[in-house]
Amino acid sequence: MLQVKDLSIQFGGLKAVDGLSMDIADGELYGLIGPNGAGKTTVFNLLTGVYKPTEGTVFLDGKDITGLSTTMINKVGIARTFQNIRLFAELSVLDNVKVGLHNGFSYSTLAGVLRLPSYFRAEKEMNERAMELLSVFGLDTESDTLSSNLPYGAQRKLEIARAIATGPKLLLLDEPAAGMNPNETQELMDTIHFIREKFSLTILLIEHDMRLVSGICERLTVLNFGQELAQGSTKDVLNDPEVVKAYLGE
Repeated sequence: MLQVKDLSIQFGGLKAVDGLSMDIADGELYGLIGPNGAGKTTVFNLLTGVYKPTEGTVFLDGKDITGLSTTMINKVGIARTFQNIRLFAELSVLDNVKVGLHNGFSYSTLAGVLRLPSYFRAEKEMNERAMELLSVFGLDTESDTLSSNLPYGAQRKLEIARAIATGPKLLLLDEPAAGMNPNETQELMDTIHFIREKFSLTILLIEHDMRLVSGICERLTVLNFGQELAQGSTKDVLNDPEVVKAYLGE
């Protein structure tokens, strides 16, 4: 599903990511871990077109997407969430999801201004689809609530629902368990497993919670100072002495 070859980016004299390569299979649940400042979110920004790589290539489903805009990368099948939640705070829960649905629904400006039948058809279908997605996350009863008024854990779920609304093949989750208590983290783990199956997703996540990482990730890449430190099965990587030394601080 995703193939990254020798990916690098340099900011002035600093190589934030240096020669990263990894392959993620269709349907895999893959983790990208490492100490703070290791370059993990920079990798997400490279994969989603926020940054243009200095070197290297990115393939999605065999198609070279290196250097495409963020909009085009989303349209070809990559969606993401953010370490710091980025919902539309003054929009309702329903409207936040509908924003994501615009990849799959359209009507002309004229139809929208004049409220032609094509506008009402598209809006009705979007409402129905958005409510279906919200029900998956148990948020359908909050559809009219402002997203800023949701509890923290529910905001995390809403951001994932909005990302899925864009119709991705590959979902990038940036520290989805940040700020969650153990019960919320367990619920999140169950949700990630569920959405992978329900929506046939491939998932790449950044996470510091080792309980979540070891509980759901099948393989891992560890970054340290922008370079690959280790790569392989979750069990083998987490038991690697170099990973323990660099990441766990033991």
